[in-house]
Amino acid sequence: MIETWQQDLPHGIQLSCRAAGTKGRPVLMFLHGFPEAAFVWDELMQHFSKPENGAYRCVAPNLRGYEKSSQPTDVSAYRAKFLIQDIAALIQIESGLTPLKALVAHDWGGGVAWNMANQIPQCMNKLVIINSPHPGTFLRDLKTNPEQIAASDYMNYFCEPQAAAELSANHFEKIFEFFDKGITPVWLTPELKTQYRTAWSYGLQGGLNFYRASPLKPSKLGESTLEKLVLPDAMLRIHVPTLLLWGLKDFALLPHLNVGLEHFVPALQYVPIEEGSHWVVHEHPEIIQREMAAFL
Repeated sequence: MIETWQQDLPHGIQLSCRAAGTKGRPVLMFLHGFPEAAFVWDELMQHFSKPENGAYRCVAPNLRGYEKSSQPTDVSAYRAKFLIQDIAALIQIESGLTPLKALVAHDWGGGVAWNMANQIPQCMNKLVIINSPHPGTFLRDLKTNPEQIAASDYMNYFCEPQAAAELSANHFEKIFEFFDKGITPVWLTPELKTQYRTAWSYGLQGGLNFYRASPLKPSKLGESTLEKLVLPDAMLRIHVPTLLLWGLKDFALLPHLNVGLEHFVPALQYVPIEEGSHWVVHEHPEIIQREMAAFL
């Protein structure tokens, strides 16, 4: 059974949350990406909350800007330090001084999780990343890999002032097209489409502000901002044991992003999923469950 509530954080942000499992048990926390929402983790949370699968307390917040969570209008409010502040506060509420059993994250949730594992590794025992590039290899490929630069071009479109309106038009027709790229989304049932439309009905601009606030996106024609960006090695090191699950048919985030990743993440287990796309959580929940269970 999934419980839902609005969680007030000490710094004035409110996160709408979903959870399964008994409070007081070791916590798994799940962070979604764009254009998703916390509900995408329901199946995994219900699985891992069962006694035979660890009886974990599983918690999935809607990140700031999404669904019923706070939606600041200032783009700067979506910088990494504020996103980390939200999740760190939620961890303290849910787990107290005990580290998470694992932080599990996909897409933009992974962007938050990579930063948390670098800056406050003591808040988690393990890290599970699903199709979300490490900032070090992402910056490298956005500078030097023409295929990844082309694949990431949509990020600049998401920063355009008209993007939210265009993506929302005709019952979100254009945003649903992103699910069609790569592997045919047989998982996208009418019921799931309704869940997505309900989440998006609260507005898309908050989620799009993640792209606007991030320096990690391809340079526009005539600009050289990205080429001048340097991330210190100390900001990129991850010493938390990490499981990386990657759908190899991701149209936006190419597998080359994982080449050389062991330089930044020495305690890395990498599991490529041959017939998985960016939406591998929907496509292969049984693989995610199996690999997570072995890792935990």
